Amino acid sequence: MKTIQVRNVPDTVYGQLKARANAAGMSLSDYLLSEFKEIVEQPTLMEMQERLHQHTPVVTPVDTARMVREERSRR
Repeated sequence: MKTIQVRNVPDTVYGQLKARANAAGMSLSDYLLSEFKEIVEQPTLMEMQERLHQHTPVVTPVDTARMVREERSRR
């Protein structure tokens, strides 16, 4: 297991984090670890973009335009 050290944390940020940890009934270290775990469970924007580019589009722009024209012609 590794250790992370964060330097130059502003007093206001530290105070808010400490207050949140206390409200959750946790130590600051345990609270931050739980927040880190939550962060890494969510994909980054870049990861989401890569996933999207790997998928084949279900409807192409040409199909969408054709579908809109067909729908309009039915009215």
